Amino acid sequence: MDESLILKYLGLPNDYQPSPTEEPANFLIKHLSQLPPHLSAKFSSVVTPKQRTIISAVRNRRLNYTRSNPTDLSFANAKHEWPNLWQGRERRGVEEGSEEKQWAENSFMEGAPKHVKKLGSLLGGYEEEREAERVRTLRREQMVAQEDEFVPEEDESDSELDEAESRGPEPDESEADAKMAFERRIHELFIYGLLERYDYDKVDWDENLDAENDRELEERWFDEEDED
Repeated sequence: MDESLILKYLGLPNDYQPSPTEEPANFLIKHLSQLPPHLSAKFSSVVTPKQRTIISAVRNRRLNYTRSNPTDLSFANAKHEWPNLWQGRERRGVEEGSEEKQWAENSFMEGAPKHVKKLGSLLGGYEEEREAERVRTLRREQMVAQEDEFVPEEDESDSELDEAESRGPEPDESEADAKMAFERRIHELFIYGLLERYDYDKVDWDENLDAENDRELEERWFDEEDED
């Protein structure tokens, strides 16, 4: 990262402290609101999404983003992107398999029965199996990361994962409550920079997400979190 370009834009001396390269997070705490997106984005390579959480302006941008009900953090999308965080009762891959089946029956070769035959059901089944396996793989990786232990045998691991899937939410928790809790958890992980494989740059460096009452908005969100 060329710090001279950033310092020149802000009219700061070359020996300015905190340094954009040596203390990038502290530098952004003081100057993020003064930087345009094309310059603030240069910090992506030196400050991770989790490290950016100490920057109040970044937290507020993320909070404002969640308040806009973004599609990428919606229940349907989050359940697909981070299935290891969702403990619903439904069988994995059903939705994906249904979409694949509909495509084959309605779009593939214009859905001609004599050509399609049982292709729709076959592809639907394959897609359901692929999605279920993807979920098992993600959960297996999560178990390894958390426990830092040897990966169990395939059959044993699959059995544990299938059992976890079948448990679903607690008996006294309705499906609607489970979805709300899941969405809130996704939002919390997002704000704290802990969602894996998420493109935080599009939010963290978007100055359009700034608001005059950011501090009040953030404090209200944390108050609501404490009440839950």
